[in-house]
Amino acid sequence: MPIAVQLPKGQMLGPVDAPVKLLLSEWSSLARLKTGQMGALAGEFVEGKLKLEGRMRDVMATVAGLLPGNPVLSDNGWWRNLLGRARALSLHTLQKDASQVQFHYDVSDDFYALWLDPRRVYSCAYYRDEAMSLAQAQDAKLDHICRKLMLQPGERFLDIGAGWGALLLWAAEHYDVDATGITLSKNQHAHVQRLIQEKGLQGRVRIELLDYRKLDERQPFDKISSVGMLEHVGQANLERYFAKVLSLLVPGGLALNHGITAGGADNRQLGAGMGDFIEKYIFPGGELVHVSRLLEHMARAGLEVVDAENLRPHYARTLWDWSDALEAQLDTAHDVLAADGGNENAEKTLRAYRLYLAGSAMSFEKGWIALHQVLATRPSENPSVYPFKRDYMYQ
Repeated sequence: MPIAVQLPKGQMLGPVDAPVKLLLSEWSSLARLKTGQMGALAGEFVEGKLKLEGRMRDVMATVAGLLPGNPVLSDNGWWRNLLGRARALSLHTLQKDASQVQFHYDVSDDFYALWLDPRRVYSCAYYRDEAMSLAQAQDAKLDHICRKLMLQPGERFLDIGAGWGALLLWAAEHYDVDATGITLSKNQHAHVQRLIQEKGLQGRVRIELLDYRKLDERQPFDKISSVGMLEHVGQANLERYFAKVLSLLVPGGLALNHGITAGGADNRQLGAGMGDFIEKYIFPGGELVHVSRLLEHMARAGLEVVDAENLRPHYARTLWDWSDALEAQLDTAHDVLAADGGNENAEKTLRAYRLYLAGSAMSFEKGWIALHQVLATRPSENPSVYPFKRDYMYQ
C-alpha cells in the first residue's frame, strides 16, 4: 500500500495521490518510521504529534508492510519473560485490577454504545451465517455459549466479567437459569442493574461489583462463563484463577472460557511496540497466553478440557465492524467523549480507539493473536454430563 509522508518543513515524499498520508511535526518520527517502531508512532498519533489521513483499513495495510518482522516472534527473550512474570504479579492486586478495568470500561457508556451492537456485547461475535449483521452475530455468539454450557432451567449460572450484561440476561431469558454476574466496572454494574429492573428479572438475575477472588465458594454453580476476562488476569495468576473457577463449580459442572490468546507460544504481547501502545492507552495490565499454555493452566488447576474452538476470523470481522461503525460517526464520538472528559481528552481517546480497533482487526487477520473458546468440566465420579458428539452446540 503506497504511503506519502509530509516532513516537518512541509516537503512531501511519496505519491501525491497515496491512499495513506503521514504528516510529521517532529524529525524523530521519521526515524521511528524507518525502524518500524509502530507502537511509538501510534502513541505520537494519539498525542497529536503526527497526523494520519486515509481509511483505517488502508492505514493498517500500510502498517503491516512497514513492520520490520513478525511481531509475534519479537520481544520473546528470557529476560523479558522473567520481567513479564514479575510485572504480572505486581500489576494484578485487587486494587490495581479494579482501577485497570475501570480505566478501560468506564471511558463512557455512550461512547461504546455508538459502535457496539444494541446489547453492547464487547467481545468476539459469531458469524454463523456470513450474511449476518453484527447484532445478529452477537446474538448467535451468546446462544453458542449457552449451548456449549448446556444450560438447563433452574441451574445456577455465573458470568465472571459480565460486561453490560448481555450474556447474563440472554441466559436468564432464553434458558431460564438463575444468573449471577460480577464486574469491576462501576458503569457496567449500574447499567445491568437498570436492565434487571426494566425486564422484571429481580430475584432471578443479579449483578455484583466484585472481584472474582472474593466469590463465595460455599454455594457452587452448575455452569460458569468467563468472556473477555482472561486477558485481565495476568499470566502469573492463571493457575490460581482456574483453581478458583474449579472451586466455584459443582462436580460435573461446566465452565467456558472465551478469551484472546497469543499467536506465538512465548510472547505476552505483540512486538514492534504495539503491545506497549495497548498497555499505555487501552488495556493497562493486559497479558496474553498461547492456547497451549491456557490448556496447561486449566489442567494444572484440576479442570478437564472437553472442547476448544478458535474464532480468530470471527474476531477480525467483529473488530472491523466496530471500527467501521466508529469511523462513520467520528464527530458524534468526539462530542460524547468531550462531554465526559473535555476536548483534549476526547481527541486523545478517540485517536487511541481508532488505532486500537483497526490495529486489532489487522492482528487477528494476520494470525498474530487469536480467540479461543475452551469448555471444561470439574471431574466427577458420575458419568460425564457432556455428550459424545458436538451436535448440541449448533442449531
